[in-house]
This record gives sequence, structure tokens and C-alpha cells, in this order.
Amino acid sequence: MHTHTSTTGSAPSTTGAGGGHRFRWRVIDIVIASVLGVAAGLVFLLWNIAYLGPSNVLSPLLPGLQGLLDGPWLFAGVLGALIIRKPGAAIYTETLAAVVSALVGNTWGGFLTIEAGLVQGLGAELIFLLFFYRRWSLPVAVLAGMGAALAGGINNLILWYPGSGGLFITVYLASTLVSGALIAGALSWVLARGLAATGALDRFAMGREARARV
Repeated sequence: MHTHTSTTGSAPSTTGAGGGHRFRWRVIDIVIASVLGVAAGLVFLLWNIAYLGPSNVLSPLLPGLQGLLDGPWLFAGVLGALIIRKPGAAIYTETLAAVVSALVGNTWGGFLTIEAGLVQGLGAELIFLLFFYRRWSLPVAVLAGMGAALAGGINNLILWYPGSGGLFITVYLASTLVSGALIAGALSWVLARGLAATGALDRFAMGREARARV
């Protein structure tokens, strides 16, 4: 397989001349995406409990401001896509993380948790699709985090905040977009590069790019 590498993380970076190989999932892709999804699901479980305190503080300050806390539920899809770099990676990792959270149990119910993961993963996936799965830079990661946040935010407004006023909707969507950009987007990009620098991702394009930067 011929591989293109980039020192910026923004150029085409998976297999080369015939586009089919670039989109084909390998066994290692499935394994690592699954590991990422399960690990992210454990983070979801912790945040399901930890967010309650900050939420009780933010909500009275300005209704809708609790959207700032959504980021930790949105990062799995972005991180998975940045590392795997194959169509469906964002949806797979985000949904698997939601399945882990649902299986253990939470206050939102199993089906709605999985549905939320699927929607959030789709929001991130569409951003990478817009760039034809060829650009993996920080700005694209931030946009993907915002895509996950917008999709998840609209889903939450429909399911959990029906009939909300214009002010709440505006504040909530703005807040969740900020959280998605910073936590799901920028932080996932930093985390992916950090993992690549350890050598753990040497069988992936991001790992090869990390070696090229050294």
C-alpha cells in the first residue's frame, strides 16, 4: 500500500492511487475503533454522574447554559474518525460509546442513549464527509465537534426540552456548540496527536505523520 503522509495532519493520508483501499476497513481499524468506543463509553459513564454538580450551578445562571457540559458526550466520534480515517468511524465509535453507557444504565434510558450517540456520531461524520475524508486538521476536527454538538443539541431540544422559548434554544445551542468545538473537537485532536506521539498508532496514518514530524 502506498501511503501519503503530511506534517500538518491536513493532507490526504491514507492509501493512495486507487481510492478503494483508502476507504476499506482493516481488522486493526475495527479493533482500535472498538477499543476507543468502549473507553469513551466509560468516560460517558463517569460524566453521567460528574456533570450533575456543574449543571446545578450553570442552569440557574442562565437557562440553556448547561449546554457547555455536553462536550464530554460528543468526543468519541471525532476522536475515532481522526484516528481511523475511514467512512463510518465517527458513527461507529460514538454509537458504541453510547451503547456501553446504555448497558450499564443511566437516567435517560437505554434506547434514547443509543439514539443520541447515533445522532451525534452522524453530526461529526457529515463534517468529515464534506472534506471527502481527506483532511484531518485542527479546524476540521473543531468543525466535526460542532457538527456533533449541533446534531445532538437539536436532538436534545426535541426530546428533552420541547416547547422551549427562543432564548433557551439560542443559549443552549450556542453553549453546546462551544463545548463541542473545544472538547469534542480541539481536545480530541490534541489527544489523537498525543497518542500518535507515543507510537501507539504506528499502523495508522496519524502515527506515520507523527514519525515524520520528528
